[in-house]
Amino acid sequence: MADPQQTLPTRSELSFIRKSDDTLLIQLGGAWTIYGESPLASEPVREIESDSRIRHIVFDTRDLGEWDSVLLTFLARIIDYCAKQGIVAAKEGLPQGVTKLLELASAVPENKDAHSDVSRAPFFERVGAETIDFASDATEMIGFVGEAFVAFARFLCGKARFRRSDLVLLIQDCGAQALPIVSLISVLVGLILAFVGAIQLRMFGAQIYVADLVGLGMAREMGAMMTAIIMAGRTGAAFAAQLGTMQVNEEIDALQTLGVSPMEFLVVPRMLALVLMLPLLCLYANLMGILGGGLVGIGMLDLSPMEYFNETCAAVHIADFLAGLFKSGVFGVLVALSGCLRGMQCGRSSAAVGVATTSAVVTSIVAIVVSDATLTVIYDRLGI
Repeated sequence: MADPQQTLPTRSELSFIRKSDDTLLIQLGGAWTIYGESPLASEPVREIESDSRIRHIVFDTRDLGEWDSVLLTFLARIIDYCAKQGIVAAKEGLPQGVTKLLELASAVPENKDAHSDVSRAPFFERVGAETIDFASDATEMIGFVGEAFVAFARFLCGKARFRRSDLVLLIQDCGAQALPIVSLISVLVGLILAFVGAIQLRMFGAQIYVADLVGLGMAREMGAMMTAIIMAGRTGAAFAAQLGTMQVNEEIDALQTLGVSPMEFLVVPRMLALVLMLPLLCLYANLMGILGGGLVGIGMLDLSPMEYFNETCAAVHIADFLAGLFKSGVFGVLVALSGCLRGMQCGRSSAAVGVATTSAVVTSIVAIVVSDATLTVIYDRLGI
């Protein structure tokens, strides 16, 4: 079989003729294919720029031979240049196939955002838009919380429909599988509290009170808060990603089509698992934090293990542990609701899943800090 480069003509012809003072005729001849060396579009552009009187371009293709995309690219660049300069390029002299392909290429719709206005909206307009978005989001959040508690009430009445095996797996994921990270963070928090306290207390010879600082700090505040933050980044984000992926795959729509409530089937087990496990993890975190503080007290402050133990027992009472456990239960509800809410609000793309996961963590942490401050004020008012 012969080589195409040997059988096809490879010579391209290009010439310019002035038809009148404002009209330039471009003659095209020979073969305009990828197998030959064709003239560049810059040549007619230079010819046009050489005389500012040129306002019309016409083509003569009677001597044109084989052609392919090389000719189309050449003509498209010339026509685009003429359009920008306000010069009329007549397509009547071109072959019918070339004309149709050029019209098809120019018929592609332009990206609407390609020339969007980048100027910022007025300040009050932006404030109003943000206020409307906040009100809409708050309304949706309140509606979701209401639906979640209705579904939870149906669970208490034994009417909620979900798989018990899912609840067992979620309890395992929220509980036993979270022990390593909770252990590490809690020990480090106890170490930090003890070390910070030791720096000041050692100046007054009151090293023994490091046990009080670590015990009360972990039991009332840090144990519950650090455990909740860990679960917000670990489990709350996982809930949002799981439900968001279900939203993308239209699994939640399928549940609704089958007459199964997504709130009962998906949200209730997750909320129940986290509410049950977070207080237990908080109690475990308290123990690990106190042990972490003991490492500093015994290793750096020359306290005996019995001294540290007796001082902790004298300083921390059952009411302090109960206050922290109640906070952890509230935090569990908030983390579960935040993760499930952002997952159910997820869009229909993979990028939306990432946004939902990030939003779930941010929402959970903000809710944890606000609720902790509120409960601390309430405890103070009640004398707890």
